[in-house]
Amino acid sequence: MRVMGVDPGLTRCGLGAVEGRPGAPLNLVRVGVVRTPADDEIGARLVAIEAGIEQWLDEVEPDAVAVERVFAQHNLRTVMGTAQASAVAILCASRRGLPVALHTPSEVKAAITGSGTADKQQVGTMVTRLLRLDAMPKPADAADALALAICHVWRGGAQNRLAEAAAKARAASGPRTSAAAYFRGRGGTAGYSRGTST
Repeated sequence: MRVMGVDPGLTRCGLGAVEGRPGAPLNLVRVGVVRTPADDEIGARLVAIEAGIEQWLDEVEPDAVAVERVFAQHNLRTVMGTAQASAVAILCASRRGLPVALHTPSEVKAAITGSGTADKQQVGTMVTRLLRLDAMPKPADAADALALAICHVWRGGAQNRLAEAAAKARAASGPRTSAAAYFRGRGGTAGYSRGTST
């Protein structure tokens, strides 16, 4: 199966996709980041992140999306930005009917390195080794996104089987639905519509 990992953040949102199955070698599909300027308004930054994730979903066509579960940190501003970017990723995937899994940082570290307290360097080194890359993906947000995707391939369990079934169903039914068609199919429009009263 093909999994797209999202390491959410406002300044750098890490994205990475891998393909494989438990017990078999994994293959890199794509890795990168969506960046937004720190001095832009929050709305503009979230729109830019949404556009970047949507483009990735179009091009990568994953069977599932794995997003890092946000935990409270000492810096409230940082955790709020991370949570907002995470919500955008979950929304983009869910709008397409893709399964979304949330994995904690310690769960990902344990899956990749065998230790839930591994540092970013250790995670990046193992990601490089597991995907047989010539160099460690940079920045660290990109490597973390790949780690999320790898973790989900290995630990998805029942979610993986559901994603595989959904992927087969999508392949049999033709191209994926656009956001506008999604809303039309539910009796609404992609924009705001005022209800009528009788």
